[in-house]
Amino acid sequence: MPHPRTLINPAALGMAMAAVFAAGTAAAAATDLYYERSLMAEAGDRCDLFTPQLQSALVSAREQARGAALRGGSSVQDLRGIAERARARARSTPCNSPDLGTAAQRVRSGFAGYARLLRQDFPGDVGLWKADRSVSAQRPLWRLSQDVRQGGIQMRLGIASRVGSDSLMVVTSFPDGARPYAARIVMRDRRLTSGPYLDTRGEGLKTLPLQRRMPRVGPLETYSAESRSPAGADLLPPGMTSGWAFRFPDAAAAAMADLDPREAIRVEFLFSSGPSRQVYLEVGDFAAARAFLSIRAG
Repeated sequence: MPHPRTLINPAALGMAMAAVFAAGTAAAAATDLYYERSLMAEAGDRCDLFTPQLQSALVSAREQARGAALRGGSSVQDLRGIAERARARARSTPCNSPDLGTAAQRVRSGFAGYARLLRQDFPGDVGLWKADRSVSAQRPLWRLSQDVRQGGIQMRLGIASRVGSDSLMVVTSFPDGARPYAARIVMRDRRLTSGPYLDTRGEGLKTLPLQRRMPRVGPLETYSAESRSPAGADLLPPGMTSGWAFRFPDAAAAAMADLDPREAIRVEFLFSSGPSRQVYLEVGDFAAARAFLSIRAG
């Protein structure tokens, strides 16, 4: 943890991006980074220290540091305490504090390049989120996506943009040409649980199957797709020649962003005859990638 008399550890900030993005980041270093980003994100919002794009970049990096700390062994409760301490420190520091001004300038120097990035990969233990801040008024495009193949099912889940409107979507195809009439996303109910469900009995977290990263039975919450249609060619991932597209409510994306990055969610496809089919997907750094998309060009 940074020295109590300093707002930010300069050495840690200098290694900020490398430490957050590097595999195997030590939990102690990640918690330091999480504290610093939480503090400066809170101070930046309260004191209007940064441009909107830099503030969004800082929030994205804060969420990545949180994910790295959790994967490194920190508990959810520990990180809640760190966030609260950072929030209290930011709120007790005057906006015209010279120390805060110095720390804010270090953040501007450290994150200016990151705020200009258009594309960024967010790797997890199992899956990979690909984020793209490009926009197009002519065709739909994926701004955030993770590709999954399980049991012959090919699926892409992410955030697709059409004429400036973002939607959480799933595009999928089945090897036997099956036609699902509905789809739903199932995840741990955050309102009725105090933390993630990770069944690590006899298994290390890095190799833990996705099915053991969420409760088998309640408490669960479900988000049903709001629409279904044949997937347009612009939304088909590589290797998929045709498929079905499902659009989900914004609340589903917000709920996913609130989950632990080590958790999994389940996408269920329903058919008029025969059992449902399921695909599991790692939450990963969905929250950080989603925050990255909010960085405005500037």
